[in-house]
Amino acid sequence: MVEELVAAGVTLASAGVVYVMAAARVVKQYERGVVFRLGRLRPEVRGPGFTMVVPFVDRLQKVNMQVVTMPVPAQEGITRDNVTVRVDAVVYFKVTGPAEAVVRVEDYRFAVSQMAQTSLRSIIGKSELDDLLSNREKLNQGLELMIDSPAVEWGVTIDRVEIKDVSLPETMKRSMARQAEADRERRARVINADAELQASKKLAEAAKEMSEQPAALQLRLLQTVVAVAAEKNSTLVLPFPVELLRFLEKAQQAVPTAPAQPPQPAPQPVQEQLPPPPSPG
Repeated sequence: MVEELVAAGVTLASAGVVYVMAAARVVKQYERGVVFRLGRLRPEVRGPGFTMVVPFVDRLQKVNMQVVTMPVPAQEGITRDNVTVRVDAVVYFKVTGPAEAVVRVEDYRFAVSQMAQTSLRSIIGKSELDDLLSNREKLNQGLELMIDSPAVEWGVTIDRVEIKDVSLPETMKRSMARQAEADRERRARVINADAELQASKKLAEAAKEMSEQPAALQLRLLQTVVAVAAEKNSTLVLPFPVELLRFLEKAQQAVPTAPAQPPQPAPQPVQEQLPPPPSPG
C-alpha cells in the first residue's frame, strides 16, 4: 500500500513538473505577451517576467516594444517642377498597443514599410526640388504625419521619419553646378564694383585735399619713388608732375615781351669800278 502511494505521489509530482514546464513562460523586459485562449484574445496583456498559461489551451504571442529602425527603399518619382529624383528614407517606430498590433494587422512591420514607401512617393510628387534639398524638416514632418495616421489603428506609433539621400540625374547636377558658378561670379563682380566705387570716393577726397595743399602731392610723389626704388628695379619711371608744368606756364606768362621792330631793308650790292683799258699806240 505504501509503495502504491509513493508511486502515485511520484506520478503526480512528475505530472506537475511536466505541467509547469508546459505552462511556464518568460517575457523579457522589452516584450509584452498577448494570450489567445482557444483562438480568443484575452483582455489582459502579460508584462515582463514569469507567467503561466494553460497548456494546449492558451497560446502566448510575444510582441517587441523596442523602437524599430526600418530603412525605406529608394523611391523614384517626379517632383512638382518636373525633375526626376530618387529618394530614400528611414522610419523609426514602436508598438504601443500589443493587442492591436497582433489582431488588427497581419504583419505590422510589412504594413508600415509599404505605407512608408507610398507616402514617400506621394511627398515627392507634392514637393519641389529645392524643398527636397534644403527644406527637409518640413518634409519629414509631413511624411511622419502621413505614415502615423493609419499606423495608430494598428497600435504602432511613428517616432520620427528622416529623408536620407536625394539622388539627382547627372544633367541636373551639371546644371546646378553651372548655376552655382554663375551666382558666385555675379557676387564677385558686385563686390569688385563696390570696392571700385569706395576706392573712387576715397581717391576723390584725397585729390581734393591735395589740390588745397600742392606740397602734399609732391610728398606723395617722393613716397612713390621711394616705394618703387625699394624693389631694386633697374629702371625707374619718374612721373612729371602737372603742377610743375602749370608753374612754368605761369612763369612764362609773367615775363614781358619786347616790342616788335620794323623790318630793315636789305643792303644793296656794291659795284666795283674797274680802270679803263689802255689805248693802242
